[in-house]
Amino acid sequence: MPSPIRRHPLAAQVADVLLERLQAGEWPLGHRLPGETTLAAQLGVGRSTLREAIRELSGKGVLDSRQGAGVFVTALDAPGDRETVLRHASIVSVIEARIAIEAEAAGLAAVRRTPADLRAIRRALRERRTDGRTIDSIDNIGTIDAHVDADMAFHRTVVRAAHNDVLTELFDGFVPRVRPAMIDMLRLRPLVSGEADHAVHEALVRAVVDRDPGAAMESSRSHLTALKEAFL
Repeated sequence: MPSPIRRHPLAAQVADVLLERLQAGEWPLGHRLPGETTLAAQLGVGRSTLREAIRELSGKGVLDSRQGAGVFVTALDAPGDRETVLRHASIVSVIEARIAIEAEAAGLAAVRRTPADLRAIRRALRERRTDGRTIDSIDNIGTIDAHVDADMAFHRTVVRAAHNDVLTELFDGFVPRVRPAMIDMLRLRPLVSGEADHAVHEALVRAVVDRDPGAAMESSRSHLTALKEAFL
């Protein structure tokens, strides 16, 4: 149950409650929040207060307000000092850290995954395919954003399947830094083949399903290494 709203200013309290609900899993990474009227009524605040709270979380990289589309979840953490470090780190450095985190998480996921984890991973893979099918030729900015969000959501399900809260927290901390860089890269340099890119992710899922930690780690590492080289 989210904490009651008590402190002032009110918008900051609303932002805290929204963040609590995000971290509790009410709105997964990449998903859209309920409409402004509905959400304001749920929280018992005015729409102007809700907008201010959303602006605060958007400024921290947690939410993304897209004109005509709604408000989307882009991270599940609001980093403090870590945000400063990541802002000054090169995207290549961040990807290298992702390799260390995600390759290990993939190996653990292949050993520890549960039936519920597999359902979540397969669902995220399907959603990624829907958003990535034409990403190699698309010039629609909203579609690129959706693809990146679907991709990050997929990778998070694999990390979560490792059942290591520290790895999940570290991954969530990288999302605000990686997401805009990925979007910029795809705008300038679309994928050569969306199908080939998706096949790499399917291979990772097969390794997790087959309980093959070595193959899962190698699949994750090779994919992210190719991503790093694309930035170089």
